[in-house]
Amino acid sequence: MTLDWFWPEGFYASMMILAFALGAFALKLPIAVAMSGGAVLGAILAGEGIPVRHLVEGMFGYIDTILIIATAMIFMKTVQAIGLMESIAAWGIRRFRNYPVLLSIGVTLLIMFPGMLTGSSTACCLTTGALVAPVLMHLGVPRVKTGALIAIAALLGMIAPPINIPVMIIGGGIDMPYVGFAVPLLAATMPLAVFAALLLAWPSLRRREGQNDEALEKELARMSSVPLTWRLCTPFAVLVVLMAGEQFMPQYFPFLGMPLQFLIASASAVFTGRRWNVLASATEAIDDALPVLGILMGVGMFIQVMTLNGVRGFVVISALSIPEWALYLSIAVSIPAFGAISSFGAASVLGVPFMFALLAKDQIITATALALIASLGDLVPPTALAGIFAGQVVGEKNYFKILKVCVVPAVAIALWGIAFIAYAGPLASWLRWV
Repeated sequence: MTLDWFWPEGFYASMMILAFALGAFALKLPIAVAMSGGAVLGAILAGEGIPVRHLVEGMFGYIDTILIIATAMIFMKTVQAIGLMESIAAWGIRRFRNYPVLLSIGVTLLIMFPGMLTGSSTACCLTTGALVAPVLMHLGVPRVKTGALIAIAALLGMIAPPINIPVMIIGGGIDMPYVGFAVPLLAATMPLAVFAALLLAWPSLRRREGQNDEALEKELARMSSVPLTWRLCTPFAVLVVLMAGEQFMPQYFPFLGMPLQFLIASASAVFTGRRWNVLASATEAIDDALPVLGILMGVGMFIQVMTLNGVRGFVVISALSIPEWALYLSIAVSIPAFGAISSFGAASVLGVPFMFALLAKDQIITATALALIASLGDLVPPTALAGIFAGQVVGEKNYFKILKVCVVPAVAIALWGIAFIAYAGPLASWLRWV
């Protein structure tokens, strides 16, 4: 069956996406505002006027995710303010400096860490990415390869557990709870992290060419100005105890929810590390998180109106009509391409329909793979958030040089995601056995 995009629903979909793209690129509006504009136009064209109730309902569709991201950002700014992140980085670099394989993998995981807690690639680039960039360059890693490693690690960080926003968006679109994703997300991201580390950082660290020992020691001394002690690690310890206790010993730990867990762990930092301004750190965290939170509100409105005017069902039927071989190619190409506007938008507008088309496969593995592929949108121009911010932290004005180095790892990410979908059943069985 051939579907006609001149059907009313196809016309609505085209106009919504066009309005979204024009707002984001031509008018330079924030992504959230552009998405809300596309949602309003889709409702007007369908004869629904301006459906305030649906817009508000969609805006708060991801309120749980929004609270998690906001409080996770407060936690990250807190551990950064007390000096914990710098001390851990300095200790690890000194400890594994003569073991280039372990050092390259460890630095990659450190860059990923903020994204694992916030679900944002930008958080990785601007926190741990900015922290380790000068160290890597002092160790002899070229500027462009340092930026590429930060960009790829940022993508993998936003996909790694415990927080994965694209999976939450896809799950919300098909009424699938965010449960049971930890192991599949680790299987999807950690092999790629090791591959990126060995490809981009290890060769330079192994050859020890271009190392500036004097500058490196000054940088490490600055980073370790706060001694790494067990007391300094209190916020991490509190967070791990709260999360693990709720997961494995629910009879002894009340259900607090992740937002409250992050706030309690942040509050424990008052008694550790160097002095810091609590209000200033919290304000800075919310300021940094606002673009991501706004995008989630825009995505919610967009999906709500797509459901209202029938576009969502039309896109699902269109996806179901594609042959399986072409479906895989469409996933690998269209989701990252749409992610040039917003990787979260790609997860909602395209990830959800593709998920419906793949319901015969294991849902957890499939959603994991779609989220992994959606992350590539942060490398696609003109937005290319991961590439642009990675270029900023390493001092490379032409971020296309960084994107060029990212091509091989990006292709590996896409192929790894498609392999997860193609072998979802056997992979799910193996992971359950593990």
